[in-house]
Amino acid sequence: MSRIVTTYHQRVAQEKRALIVKAATELFLELGYDRTSLARIAECSGVSRATLFKQFPSKAALFDAIVTESWSTADEEDPPPAGNVVDGLSIIGRRYAELLGRAQMTDLFRIVIAELPRFPELAHAQFSHGKMPYFESVRSYLLAEHEAGTVRVEDVDLAATQFLGMISNYVFWPTLLVPGWEVSAERVAQVVDEAVRTIAARYAATGPGVSTND
Repeated sequence: MSRIVTTYHQRVAQEKRALIVKAATELFLELGYDRTSLARIAECSGVSRATLFKQFPSKAALFDAIVTESWSTADEEDPPPAGNVVDGLSIIGRRYAELLGRAQMTDLFRIVIAELPRFPELAHAQFSHGKMPYFESVRSYLLAEHEAGTVRVEDVDLAATQFLGMISNYVFWPTLLVPGWEVSAERVAQVVDEAVRTIAARYAATGPGVSTND
């Protein structure tokens, strides 16, 4: 019985957390980070101030949560194994495209850009808690492939930047900057596929057992 009660309370806490994060994102976009109070966020999310402060003692902590959740993936703890760079990068590329296609990702970047002159710490939070951990996971994967001999990558930082950039430059940035810009699922898949093939061809290792084909 105690386990059921604990599970119930955990679910309620998660639901309230999601409501708080959603309300905060909407208010930061509408009013700006500076003019949004935690009290207003509590009111709009339908939770008590005590509940909000228990989970998020400051606006900075709440913004960090927005960043972390925007960059989270359901299978982030399951990186593809090294051995076939095309298969591995295809998985990573699809995950990345899915992240960039989320409405909350666009909202996050718009908040950071709008508030950058007054609150540069938001950009630092976005970079350190969001972009950088994801970049590091891609970098680690490419390093593993290099060590496995499937690719030869002298500069894994550059290779990871190239791969992610090929996807984000088509899938994300026009959506952020151009009203009404849409990319079909078929086109996204094509963009990811071309990025994978480009990296696989550029960093192909010579010798037996190296596969860069589907």
